[in-house]
Amino acid sequence: MTVLETPNPTTATPTAPAVPATADSCAGPRQPDRRPDGADRYTISEVVAFTGLTAHTLRWYERIGLMPHIDRSHTGQRRYSNRDLDWLDLVGKLRLTGMPVADMVRYAELVREGDHTYGARFELLESTRRAVLDRIAELQDTLAVLDRKISFYAEADLDAGLVRDVRQEVRQMERVR
Repeated sequence: MTVLETPNPTTATPTAPAVPATADSCAGPRQPDRRPDGADRYTISEVVAFTGLTAHTLRWYERIGLMPHIDRSHTGQRRYSNRDLDWLDLVGKLRLTGMPVADMVRYAELVREGDHTYGARFELLESTRRAVLDRIAELQDTLAVLDRKISFYAEADLDAGLVRDVRQEVRQMERVR
C-alpha cells in the first residue's frame, strides 16, 4: 500500500486496497510517457529518470516516512507505481514552496491516517500557502526594485550616448523564464 492509498473495506480487493472516491488527486495531469495502471511497476532507476531525484533521496524519503510502503519485487527491489510518482510530484511541489521536510512527513502521516484528518491537512497546506504568498509579495517587491534600477541605467546609457536596447534584452530574458 502506498502513502496515498487508504484501505476501504467496502471496495478493497485482496490484491489492491481501494481508494475512496472522495480521495483527492495529489498531482497535476499524468505524464504521457507513464505506463498504464496495472502495468506501472518502475525500478528506482526509472523513477530517478522520471523525477530527477537521486536514488539516495528516494531511499531517504522512504526511511523518514515520506514514502513508506513502497512495493518490492520477489528479489527485494523497490517497485514504484504511478501513484508513487504522483506522490513524488506533490512532494516536489511542496519542496518548492519551502515547506520543511518535517511538515511534509507530517502531511504524509495525516494522509495515511485517513479522511478524518482533512482539517489538519487543510491547516498545514493553508499555512504553507500563506508563506508562499508572503514570499511572492517579497519577490515582486524585489523585482520592482530591479526594474527601477534597470530603467535608471538604461536611461543613463541613453544620456551618455551609449545606445543599447536594454528593454529588448529584458524581454528576451523574460521569454527564457
